[in-house]
Amino acid sequence: MSVLKITKSNFESEVLNSDKPVLLDFWAAWCGPCRMVGPIVEEVAEQVGATAKVGKINVDEEQELAQKFNVMSIPTLIVIKNGKVVQSAVGVQSKQTLLSMLQ
Repeated sequence: MSVLKITKSNFESEVLNSDKPVLLDFWAAWCGPCRMVGPIVEEVAEQVGATAKVGKINVDEEQELAQKFNVMSIPTLIVIKNGKVVQSAVGVQSKQTLLSMLQ
């Protein structure tokens, strides 16, 4: 499954009401580390397509969502299960770390 673009309008249906865990990548186009983690997030999305969702949230476009999750630094990666945050990490993470966060 490809990476979903998460916005305020689809956040509830794609994330909060998801029956699968959701990995959210809070990022921005001008952020160097975000560009480094982007391809890793894409690989994770391809690998977990049937068991989890992966979404990207552009903090410049979705400031309200970034504030809701107290995102202070990017990239911030958050896993949500059953509408609740279960894990988070800040900065570039390995593919293995992201996959284990979704377990």
